[in-house]
Amino acid sequence: MSHHLHSHRYLVVLLFIFSCFLLLPWCLPMVAEAKASNSSRITVMGIVYCDICSNNTFSKHSYFIPDVEVKIDCKFKADAPKTTEEVMFSVKRSTNRYGVYKLDIPAIDGIECARDSAIVSSCRASLMWTSSSTCNIPGYSTTSDEIAVKSKRANLCIYSLNALNYRPSKRDKNLCGH
Repeated sequence: MSHHLHSHRYLVVLLFIFSCFLLLPWCLPMVAEAKASNSSRITVMGIVYCDICSNNTFSKHSYFIPDVEVKIDCKFKADAPKTTEEVMFSVKRSTNRYGVYKLDIPAIDGIECARDSAIVSSCRASLMWTSSSTCNIPGYSTTSDEIAVKSKRANLCIYSLNALNYRPSKRDKNLCGH
């Protein structure tokens, strides 16, 4: 059990780093825009992959799935002496060709995500639908675990949710073993 948790955390960190490289062209303009406007920018993102071997790991045979519909539910609450603002929303997004879904949240009056240490956030992503006919059985279908990256200088917060996955209906023993 401990080894499984360790490998899952390793996978999450690895996929986060990989997704940052994929999103670098999107992230750089966000940082520049946030610096210029001095307003808070929040991005929620994650990835969806096909777990070919049905073992909740990203193997050499796994691949990212485009056109997956993901539901994102978030709540941001500023819990500070000056304010008790709370914003909740639920949206649907589709993954791009790299299996990445992303939601940009415009500035919210009273909530400065990177500057306010008292911001309490919670986001949850859930698989809704996939166009894939070969990899369409939900594996990790819901996540609320996240890694938060905050830049005070740019007043930018990126919440990267754990990876979600689908599995094929039949496990390929030639690729995955017994």
